[in-house]
Amino acid sequence: MRGLMQQLGLEEHPRVVDAGRVEPGPGVVLSMNPAAGEPIAGVKLDDAKGLQRALAGAAEAFDQWRRVPAPVRGQLVREVGDELRKFKEPLGELIALEVGKIRSEGLGEVQETIDIADFAVGLSRQLHGITMPSERPGHAMREQWLPLGPVGVITAFNFPHAVWGWNAMLAVVCGDSILWKPSLMAPLTAIATTEIARRVCERNNAPDIFGLVIGTDDVVGEPMVKDKRLPLISATGSCRMGRRVASIVGERLGRSLLELGGNNAMIVDADADMELALRAVLFGAVGTAGQRCTTTRRLIVHESIADEFLARLAKAYAKVKIGDPLADGVLMGPLIHEDALTAFEKAVKTATEQGGEVICGGERASVAGLNGCFVKPTIVRAPKNNELPISREETFAPILYAFTFKDLDEAIALNNSANEGLSSAICTGSVRAAERFLSPDGTGSDCGLAYVNTSTSGAEIGGAFGGEKDTGGGRESGSDAWKAYMRRQTCTVNFSGAFELAQGIRFE
Repeated sequence: MRGLMQQLGLEEHPRVVDAGRVEPGPGVVLSMNPAAGEPIAGVKLDDAKGLQRALAGAAEAFDQWRRVPAPVRGQLVREVGDELRKFKEPLGELIALEVGKIRSEGLGEVQETIDIADFAVGLSRQLHGITMPSERPGHAMREQWLPLGPVGVITAFNFPHAVWGWNAMLAVVCGDSILWKPSLMAPLTAIATTEIARRVCERNNAPDIFGLVIGTDDVVGEPMVKDKRLPLISATGSCRMGRRVASIVGERLGRSLLELGGNNAMIVDADADMELALRAVLFGAVGTAGQRCTTTRRLIVHESIADEFLARLAKAYAKVKIGDPLADGVLMGPLIHEDALTAFEKAVKTATEQGGEVICGGERASVAGLNGCFVKPTIVRAPKNNELPISREETFAPILYAFTFKDLDEAIALNNSANEGLSSAICTGSVRAAERFLSPDGTGSDCGLAYVNTSTSGAEIGGAFGGEKDTGGGRESGSDAWKAYMRRQTCTVNFSGAFELAQGIRFE
């Protein structure tokens, strides 16, 4: 662990202190290794004055950065991506160490930021508007997109690096600066990531556009969300948190980009490729110990294959190696903390009280030499009437609720019955079923992400990521998500030499 900290420059960082020499309190938070149940290091928190300095710095950096041509901004983003390539291994391992996801997922998270940096570099030469005809002779009309301002980015523990990357790479190439408030459960990843990006800025004599503020919600979070110097707040977290952010930002008529909870379903039709479906469900439900917003939480399987499918899925679950996220062969690490473990146990107990049958898992898992909150991945089969109220709640844990269906319309209705609308999937061999699920009239899946013959989890950066309903409606990453970080301006030029109004209005 010490070598990892040295590689990333964390041992000598002024924010980072030896965990053995500090106690958590108003000024310090301990970054914990959730697998070992032990502290990694202490991290100094920002106070109210520190937040104000960070806000002022973000505003000053934006005023300088907005004047830099977009293609030049893209070159800096290219260098950030290249620098992240150099540090991919230690940074990915730090993510695994700090939040408990397996090593390959930690490395994949860094790769995701590298990918979005590549995307943003190309984007820097095509932040274009459109031209449109004017109804008035001698007039020209066009649209242009302009830098928006400093962007506040609030991230959750489960993706402590990639979600910053989605926002930062796009915002910076659009001419904005960033002020990042990371989860207090993953401060070391944020410090290491920010320092990598800041070194690139220093080499290029660029302003300090990658701001970082680490603090509690009351001292840093709420004041940051309220501050008008941040015209956009991009927040990832729970639906409860999102409602609070939207309320505060809306009151000051700012913008919010929300990526909140998910209660995602996978439909497995009677003619599905069972081997493919098993793999898709297994990763979707068990990856990151069920602590993804895109985790498969509900399985909706055709009644004709339900018994066989669930029996085979339970056998696959039994083979999942649980343990140290950095160890070879491990597929599932720990839950993030004791509160998550308590929520897991409560959900399983409630499910059985509501008539659910625990097919496998449902209890803690012991891992030799580690004191983390390990659990066994769990499948709960719903009663025959498909009534299982606990399944409507998002529990951040590897619990999969299994339902059955007779016809596809019933399955789609079950998929759409969740309050959240993030991710959804169907495994089928039928083109008709696939297209019905993706129906262009909007009667198929009501989620922001809809997949055919793959998992609910594991989005690529090329498409916009986000969901509907209680998921918040935000879109990050690819496609035209860049527009959230800019302001649109409609421009009209009169080159006729005569004054003329639209709509035939005369004012003489």
